[in-house]
Amino acid sequence: MANASAHIGVTGLAVMGRNLARNFARHGHTVAVHNRTAARTRSLVEEYGGEGTFVPAERPEDFVGSLERPRRLVVMVKAGRPTDAVIEEFAPLLEPGDMIIDGGNAHFQDTRRREASLRERGVHFVGTGISGGEEGALHGPSIMPGGSAESYESLGPLLEDISAKAQDGSPCCTHIGPDGAGHFVKMVHNGIEYADMQLIAEAYDLLRHVAGFEPARIAETFRTWNTGRLDSYLIEITAEVLAHTDAATGLPFVDVVADRAEQKGTGRWTVQTALDLGVPVSGIAEAVFARSVSGHADLREAARTLPGPERRPMSEQGAEAFAHHVEHALYASKVVSYAQGWNMVSAAGEEYGWEIDLGSIAAIWRGGCIIRAAFLDRIRAAYAADPGLPTLLADKEFAAEVGEAQDAWRAVVSTAVAHGVPTPGFAAALTYYDALRAERLPAALTQGQRDFFGAHTYRRTDREGSFHTLWGGDRTERPAD
Repeated sequence: MANASAHIGVTGLAVMGRNLARNFARHGHTVAVHNRTAARTRSLVEEYGGEGTFVPAERPEDFVGSLERPRRLVVMVKAGRPTDAVIEEFAPLLEPGDMIIDGGNAHFQDTRRREASLRERGVHFVGTGISGGEEGALHGPSIMPGGSAESYESLGPLLEDISAKAQDGSPCCTHIGPDGAGHFVKMVHNGIEYADMQLIAEAYDLLRHVAGFEPARIAETFRTWNTGRLDSYLIEITAEVLAHTDAATGLPFVDVVADRAEQKGTGRWTVQTALDLGVPVSGIAEAVFARSVSGHADLREAARTLPGPERRPMSEQGAEAFAHHVEHALYASKVVSYAQGWNMVSAAGEEYGWEIDLGSIAAIWRGGCIIRAAFLDRIRAAYAADPGLPTLLADKEFAAEVGEAQDAWRAVVSTAVAHGVPTPGFAAALTYYDALRAERLPAALTQGQRDFFGAHTYRRTDREGSFHTLWGGDRTERPAD
């Protein structure tokens, strides 16, 4: 214990872990570093030792022994079994009050299980969402720690120190809630990221194949959009990607990249969890399915000869007007996707007993993370004004903007259908918008069907209780048992 000088330790020194350790060191914190392969630990100290104070260790016992109490041990390894293996290795070396911080993309249910198990030993388990990729880990990510409030008292100042800072200087880090809340919110962040990227891709596809713009011109269109209400990191990098020319062929970079998108699973987790919670996240779901469709090259090849509509070129004036409409559709669909994500977090809070400040989530996503955007400050303000806001679409300002965009939005979806250009994200968002505003939905007929074939009962609009009609008999109605 005489050598316990490190403020925090990082085990798992692949790119994310290494950069996170460097970030701590750059902010003046003494950092213990450890990796299963000792060569990687030595490499970190040799290459970046000048950035701060590192305490390298090859043995787990030495690593833990170098940490001051309460010990703060950050685990940066692959989610799943590798994380469990690290916990099993280090937990016996810790004492009550110490904490293990899992900074990987773990499933929140795994985090809940680990937190409950370690709590019995008196060890805090802090499932922590970290967004921003390897650059964010080094220069300032958005950080979403869960776990106990007690652990955040000790750990929070360090995480806030290395996190990204919003334009007002506030740290992009806050205590999300107990057990798996941090990893849950990170999962939803990634789900929204899927939807955001899909919507941007659809906007590009429409500008390319309906308006007839070339990638360089679309890049300029996105740069213009990025100066307005769509100002965001994803819009910014989209312009950069579209403006890039492939050195080998001289063609636009986007034309030489295979059109098969990959995924690591967090978007799929979001949709699966939303189904469990009974929360509609159609924008995220369509984004996940769109990536899946892109990867089925055999199906796409088999269907290549299916007939479609004739695409008629637009005039220059018509193309410019259409591009303006696409901006409206993109913004409105984006608002819907974010609204669905926040609804999902709210539902999880009720299900798992997490008291999550919905406005604080928007606040810490203003910097560092992949979906950082200017309008997140407005989302923060909306929930600050009304913490019980049932949906972002009920906020007066957002409702007015989406309402003003609806004519252009509908025109874009109609034009896409007429030209045979798939826009599952735009269409799903518009359908959700229309479903929420509808006075009555056809679910009444669905309930009648369910009662007919399965006696599943139904409720009435004019009196309380559940009922069943004797469809195979005299069709009289009876109260359900």
